[in-house]
Amino acid sequence: MNIEADSNDITEHPHDDGVRHTDKLYSCAHCEKCFTAYNSLSSHKNVHSSKYQCAECGKCFGSHGALTVHRRSHSGEKPFECSVCSKRFTSSGHFVTHRRIHSGEKPFKCLTCDKTFSQSTNLNTHMRVHTGDKPYTCSLCTKSFNQFSRLQTHKRCVHTYRRPYDCHYCGKLFKRCGDLKRHVYTHTDAKPYSCRHCSECFTQRGQLKTHLLKSHNEGT
Repeated sequence: MNIEADSNDITEHPHDDGVRHTDKLYSCAHCEKCFTAYNSLSSHKNVHSSKYQCAECGKCFGSHGALTVHRRSHSGEKPFECSVCSKRFTSSGHFVTHRRIHSGEKPFKCLTCDKTFSQSTNLNTHMRVHTGDKPYTCSLCTKSFNQFSRLQTHKRCVHTYRRPYDCHYCGKLFKRCGDLKRHVYTHTDAKPYSCRHCSECFTQRGQLKTHLLKSHNEGT
């Protein structure tokens, strides 16, 4: 899911193939890509007409330029190189987004709380905090989520026994990457959770919370 900023004027268009989530945000009903102007959404819908098809994988695109960029994923061509870290990219869009890591630029602003983001996708996800929108529904229990990744995690943790994350120290398996990270600390003796009141450090966040409560009377 992506958001593309557009400086064109906003006008109301009550069509059923685009949903307006906020005063200045339209989303495509086919892929949820979002735009700040309806005419940008109209142009984007050409992507779903499938005029240009990749000969290698069969994936379709709405423009020859989009197909050209996609073909680089097969050829390995990455013509855009970051002058700071030398990382390379297949498209100028990904390159521009990457450069904000170094510049600290955050051009995408929430119109409700003024919070800013370096990537349009992060703004789109954040806006659901204000709208309460949870478009990703579990087919097994009907629980809904505001991010597709959270739906995937929910299905894996609640409805399956799959544990894709394994510890390379002891082979123990975990359902979530975060659980694996915390477990690895037991092997490396790393203590990333430090007390802001004293010099004590801890392996687990729960240990820090216990320490804050007992030693500094902080928390409940």
